Amino acid sequence: MEKKSTFDLVSDDSDHHFHHHNIGGNCFRDTKSAVYKRIMKEWKILEKNLPDSIHVKAYERRIDLLRAVIIGAAGTPYHDGLFFFDIAFPEDYPNRPPKIHYISFGYGLNPNLYSNGYVCLSLLNTWSGKKCERWDPATSTLLQVLVSIQALVLNEKPLYNEPGYRVLGRSLFESKSRAYNGDAFVLTCFSVVCLIRKPPRNFEEFVKEHFRERGCVLLAACKAYANGRVRVGYYGYNSNNNDNSNNTAVIKVTECSKKLLRNAYASMYKNFLECGASLEGFVEELEVEKQVKEKRSNGGKGIIKKAMGKIKQALGWKKNEKKKITT
Repeated sequence: MEKKSTFDLVSDDSDHHFHHHNIGGNCFRDTKSAVYKRIMKEWKILEKNLPDSIHVKAYERRIDLLRAVIIGAAGTPYHDGLFFFDIAFPEDYPNRPPKIHYISFGYGLNPNLYSNGYVCLSLLNTWSGKKCERWDPATSTLLQVLVSIQALVLNEKPLYNEPGYRVLGRSLFESKSRAYNGDAFVLTCFSVVCLIRKPPRNFEEFVKEHFRERGCVLLAACKAYANGRVRVGYYGYNSNNNDNSNNTAVIKVTECSKKLLRNAYASMYKNFLECGASLEGFVEELEVEKQVKEKRSNGGKGIIKKAMGKIKQALGWKKNEKKKITT
């Protein structure tokens, strides 16, 4: 099967966040300008080096604009989600880094990705950092920015990117981090629904095809997380970080989290069907096995109690105990 291209040219930029950005910039039309040549170089770098998990579309009539989508990686609370970014090159590029807007649908699901679309990253000079982490006109590229967002922002423990939490003790931080991951996954699910209902232009078929293929994984993950079978983010991920991979212990899930996962599941189920996803084996409402935790936690005690009862009966203790009560 032929590998799909991760870099394409399209014509319609009308819904781009920076559609009215740099309209009068002659440097973007002059093929001899340094900015034009640098952007063409960026295009070639993207076309040759983009990983399968990042797709970019450039615009034929607006070389200063691009749109990128990053597929959430396994082992993170963003797994199987799609994260879109609108990009604009400034007129003095590469002296200044590109401007990037996250298509958030109003959800702030990461400390570095704000609900208003602001992207906080040292490489974009939108966050303070070491000199080596900031934009360098001589060596930095858009590919580097996109890979950094994927690896450093949409990561396994996104709360670590929030400076205020780094001062917490390890155990408290881990507890806060797990709670944050749960919220991030739920918001990712709601973002999925928004993307299906209103996909970014030129990515309509990409969005539908992705969730036709991966929708069942997200639904199964909701069920696994709600029932405490695996830590949020690790469904189907073969890693030592999977807290529940080698035992049958049930992970504690709050009633609030279960309710949110139920809502996310129900919304996604309906929209995945509209995408044409095959959801055989799934039901419309998320099933939460309320009694599982109780059975597993008290199961050992129940077996011991039952066994002791048989031993007492065999030895005649049980009969004596009853007599003692009635006399």
